[in-house]
Amino acid sequence: MNSHVSKSKLSTSLLLSVSSSCTSNETEETSPFSLQHTKLQLPFTPISKCFSYRPLAILSGHIASVSCLSLCGDYILSASQSKDIIVWQNPDFKFLNKFGHGDGSVKSLVTAGNKIFSAHQDGKIRVWKVSKSSENVFKLVETLPTTKDYLGKFMKQSNYVQTRRHHKRLWIEHSDSISCLTVCNGLIYSGSWDKTLKVWKLSSFKCLESIKAHDDAINGLGACKGVVYSASADGKIKAWGRKEGNKMKNKKKKISHCLKGVLKGRQDSTFNCVVVSPDGKCIYGGDSNGFIIEWEKIEDFITQTNFDPRNHCLNQFNESWKLVSTTRAHEMAVLCMCLRGKIMLSGSSDKNIGIWKREGSNGGLCKIGVISGHKGPVKCLEASSRNTSDGGFYLYSGSMDKSLRVWWVPMNINEEDTEENSSAIASRPVNQSIISCS
Repeated sequence: MNSHVSKSKLSTSLLLSVSSSCTSNETEETSPFSLQHTKLQLPFTPISKCFSYRPLAILSGHIASVSCLSLCGDYILSASQSKDIIVWQNPDFKFLNKFGHGDGSVKSLVTAGNKIFSAHQDGKIRVWKVSKSSENVFKLVETLPTTKDYLGKFMKQSNYVQTRRHHKRLWIEHSDSISCLTVCNGLIYSGSWDKTLKVWKLSSFKCLESIKAHDDAINGLGACKGVVYSASADGKIKAWGRKEGNKMKNKKKKISHCLKGVLKGRQDSTFNCVVVSPDGKCIYGGDSNGFIIEWEKIEDFITQTNFDPRNHCLNQFNESWKLVSTTRAHEMAVLCMCLRGKIMLSGSSDKNIGIWKREGSNGGLCKIGVISGHKGPVKCLEASSRNTSDGGFYLYSGSMDKSLRVWWVPMNINEEDTEENSSAIASRPVNQSIISCS
């Protein structure tokens, strides 16, 4: 599949022109800025129960759209449609370093211990090691598939699979862009536009398995408690789990995965992203029509052989997923989501970030605000895991406007603090800082 071609995998809503009704009063500059002292004034004061956000900082330095983010200890990592990954200091948001390697854009970033894994348009995964004593801070230590993996398989004809007409590759290789990564139980999972899900061992970087997972591109991955969820442009989210493998010659069991369930979306829609609650019980999928769909995982379900259209899932597996809610979250495609406790955050092609309260036992999402300010579709979101001293958390958003923005989100916003259908939420007054690197 030609990587130049606009693919059905990425929602066509990305290519639509977006209304310029959202305005911003921040200064747009291209020359370097130093970080200004940020004076935080708390508590914030509501005005007629309708509030607005301003970013704590705007971090500019990418020459192309920001495609993914990751938090790694004291670092914020942002990558773009170019090959560069920029390192920012957390929490003062200072520019530290820039590194990159390979061809094509960086599609996804994940961290595991002191290592960072980057997925690229050229179908490779690159491994970077964090070393504060190193001059470059982040050093490239491996590229997947590894040379050792190649040498162990290239001689055997049975290790080759046909990727397109008259063209074969080793099964350990992705034949198209790697769009997403996730880490779970000592394994790395990579999803690709080539429709496959590959499994890698975290300790040795060896490719253990390749799964023909979907009928169209895989756009997002999520994992919790041993179950991996893949979201695809074929309109399905599939749940995968490890199964007991046969013992090999070295008496180690072969790692393999089986399909545990299929969660179907709305008709004529594609999934761009998926997130899973920390307890593994709630699964959220963001689709190309602006909807967020929630399922609840039910264990010890009595298996059936019939498809239940009300639940949008197949029930012939040991576990089942019950449809809980379908929420029209945005006017355009939902491109990314993240969870922070009981708060869900969603980024969209409409340039906005939605803030939602996750309901309890009854499920569903309650809208408690919208963050506006980006001048392009919001491609990626990350929320800090630590609360700030004033009862909130930092939210990082990357956009096709080439900027990374930092927001402060309070944890104690209730429905009664917001107007019904209000498109804004409580503000933390700050002196906005604009940071750029040359």
